[in-house]
Parts: sequence; C-alpha cells; structure tokens
Amino acid sequence: MSPDVIVFYSFAAILVASALGVILARNPVHSALLLVLAFCTSAALWMQLQAEFLAITLVLVYVGAVMVLFLFVVMMLDINLARLREGFWSYLPLGAVVATLLVLEMGLVLYIQYSGTSHPPALPADYSNTKELGRLLYTEYVYPFEIAAVILLVAIVSAIALTLRRRKDSKYLDPSKQISVRRADRVRIVSMPAERAGEERGERGEA
Repeated sequence: MSPDVIVFYSFAAILVASALGVILARNPVHSALLLVLAFCTSAALWMQLQAEFLAITLVLVYVGAVMVLFLFVVMMLDINLARLREGFWSYLPLGAVVATLLVLEMGLVLYIQYSGTSHPPALPADYSNTKELGRLLYTEYVYPFEIAAVILLVAIVSAIALTLRRRKDSKYLDPSKQISVRRADRVRIVSMPAERAGEERGERGEA
C-alpha cells in the first residue's frame, strides 16, 4: 500500500469519526468543534486531490467565518439540551434516508472510477485547477454564478430584516432625516441691539 493511500484512508477515517461525533455529541459546542475538525480533514483530502483552491476556500470560509459564527451563537444562546435531544429521534428516519442516498451515490462514483469504464483524461504538468475553475465560472457558468450571488444577497438582506428589532430605549438616528435637514431647522439667528461702552459706564456711576 502506497503512502498516499495510507494518508487518504487515515484522513477518511478521521472525517467519518468526526462527522458521527457531530451528530451524536450531546453538547452543541462539542458538535461545532467536531464539525471544524471535519472541515479541516476534508480540506486535507482536497489538497491530496490537488484541489488547492477548494481546500483553502473551505478553511477560510467555513472554518474561519461560518463556524466561528456558529460557536458564537451556540455559546451566547441558552439552548435547551433536553428538547434538542428529543428532536434528534424525530429527525432520525429522514437523516438515515439522506445518509443512505449519499452512500449509494459515492459508491456509484467509486464503482465507475475503479471498474475501468471511465478514465479521466491525463492533465499536463502546468495545469492549474484554480485557473480552470475561474475560467468555467466566468465563461460557461457565468449566469448561474450571478444568479447564485443574487440569491445569497437576498438571503443576507432577508436575515437582517427578519432579525431586526427596534427598541424604544435605544438612540436611533434616521439617516434620511439627517440628509434632509436644513440650516433653518438647526441654527436660529437672534438679533440683539448693541450697547455702547460709555452708556454702560454712566449707568454704573449713577448706580
């Protein structure tokens, strides 16, 4: 057995164990940390498959941003663990069906690859998968890429709009009112009569 195969099966075993730990862990924080381990292991497998761009993107986006947000939300919210455990058994049949379909799909892919019916073309030495991925995204799949970007933007705006809560005791400034303000609304010029210094001294002497 070659070293590449040993490394692949080692990381694959860690990935499967961490994925099972995400589901079976009782503490949500432990589940999130195990999911971070699963993402890092998947990135290592993609590096072994010479998909460096996808591996770095997985670490930067999911581990560096999404999972940090998950951990922040899980640790800030007061999660009812007893109710969370009850929901596990209610979603178990659906999860088992999805897991079975994923296993069948992966088995079909591996069978086609190792049965000799399909062989990937040989790639040149100067081939760059990052360059090829960018070329496909911005040429052949530019419209699906733009549609996906718009959908993600709408999802972000919708999430902000749904979670926005106005508080009466908070000091909120309306930007539209700040832009439409006029000078007469903020500054008032008061005309006051001027007094001469001599008259003031005379009045003081008489007093």
